[in-house]
Amino acid sequence: MLKHLYIKNFTLIDELDIEFRQGFSVITGETGAGKSIILGAIALLLGQRADSKAIKQGADKCVIEAHFDLTRYDMDAFFAENDIENDPEDCIVRRELLASGKSRAFINDTPVQLSMLKELGERLVDVHSQHQNLLLNKQDFQLGVVDIFSDDEKELAQYQQSFRQYQQVKQSLEDLKESIERNRQNADFLRFQCDELTQANLVEGEQEELEQRSDTMSHSEDIKRALYEADNALGAEQTGVVSALRSTLYELRKIGDVYPVAAELVERVDSCYIELKDIAQEVSSHLERIDFDPMEMDAVTNRLDKLYDLEKKYHVETVEELIAKRAELSEQLDNIENSDEALSALQQQLQQLHKQACQEADALTRLRAKAAKRIESEMQQKLVPLGMPHVRFSVEISPEPLGLSGQDKIAFMFSANTSTPLQPISQVASGGEIARVMLSLKAMISGAVKLPTIIFDEIDTGVSGKMAEKMAEMMQEMGDHGRQVISITHLPQIAALGTTHYKVEKQETAQGTVSSMKQLNETERIHEIAQMLSGSDVSEAAIANAKQLLKTKN
Repeated sequence: MLKHLYIKNFTLIDELDIEFRQGFSVITGETGAGKSIILGAIALLLGQRADSKAIKQGADKCVIEAHFDLTRYDMDAFFAENDIENDPEDCIVRRELLASGKSRAFINDTPVQLSMLKELGERLVDVHSQHQNLLLNKQDFQLGVVDIFSDDEKELAQYQQSFRQYQQVKQSLEDLKESIERNRQNADFLRFQCDELTQANLVEGEQEELEQRSDTMSHSEDIKRALYEADNALGAEQTGVVSALRSTLYELRKIGDVYPVAAELVERVDSCYIELKDIAQEVSSHLERIDFDPMEMDAVTNRLDKLYDLEKKYHVETVEELIAKRAELSEQLDNIENSDEALSALQQQLQQLHKQACQEADALTRLRAKAAKRIESEMQQKLVPLGMPHVRFSVEISPEPLGLSGQDKIAFMFSANTSTPLQPISQVASGGEIARVMLSLKAMISGAVKLPTIIFDEIDTGVSGKMAEKMAEMMQEMGDHGRQVISITHLPQIAALGTTHYKVEKQETAQGTVSSMKQLNETERIHEIAQMLSGSDVSEAAIANAKQLLKTKN
């Protein structure tokens, strides 16, 4: 339940610091006093998108913080899964809006994403405003109500998993059919391409080797001339380097006995002589092998031209990519040849998944049909005391094609009297009747899902007098059964039934218009209800009436 709410610098609120109580509470105040502002602040705490314009003019930021007591609600798993410290007696939710436009959210002082704040908020507070009555027009809302009472969360999750698998395989089957048809139309062309690449006898690394050979042959004369000059410089009999080193060795050896330094030089020169002699022989060998062969040059050039043409044709740059393209074409041809088998296997899998999804959807339908009977019975019990003695409320379940929610179309059928046939509730119910239906549904839902806090924002619109009292009694009963119920109301019959009474006021100050909220004591409460009964001029009769109303209702 909501224990404490703190708001600072939010629109018309300078600072609000207020405690809330368990059970049924009411909030009153004149139109425009700021009740919607407080609801707006709570909405931000529940994960609604923020607007920096909501910050009070002149302030750098606004802060909205709430403390919740979750000891009676099993939410340990949420905090464990999200690695957030958990104190069930004091769960703190905070939202900060900065003038820069940035927003920050915290759960128990841990920074969190807005989506996580929203996930928690949906389990903490349910705010029912007037526009939510329009939900009765929506089939998914009606289906959601039935699912709550079906307690089919596990079965629905299993069905949805099966249905998604069915959809995926169905899409795969459609894709395969399109691919097969497309490939069959192009089969001859694909086969021609595959044969062309196969007959090309492609070899990895071939292109680089051929390009090197082509480059060498293109420069054969330059290479041969350079090798000739090098061979002559190294190996000429009289003038070559090798011959000169041999003469040098001969001369140094002659003086080695009488000049020890010469012996050392002999070793060094001998090493050079051996290395250069080997180099000279290798140069000579290469020189003998270098010869321009026009036929070989033509063969290399033709092969390279063939490779270049294939690469251009298939929009690739290497032989390796051509080989990969050949493998791809071969696989496509294999798929065409084996397409009937693949198609049959996928069709069989689709049939099995469809059968499984239908079985699980049937199980959902049975659970929903059982829950529908319960809803009809309980709604009858709740609506009759609310001034509809001849009301009929029916949950109509009709089949529809498999979808993510199953195979059921839900419609809430309604008739306020015996002479009018059952029709969709949105078509025949008045505003006051819809308000009473929604209150009854909320009362039922709150018990089923164990929401800690429910806030009704003027759910009494369109009703008055005795019906307002009955609606107040229903909200009071919800509060007496472990729920925290807060009703924003303009009706004294509802205000008088609250265990705790808060008032929202608006004052003009030197700094501008300011909204505030306070808990009323007994005297203040009598005056507030008297004012609601008689208007701005509170008479003694209105005071007496208010006292009697409070005494009777409490």
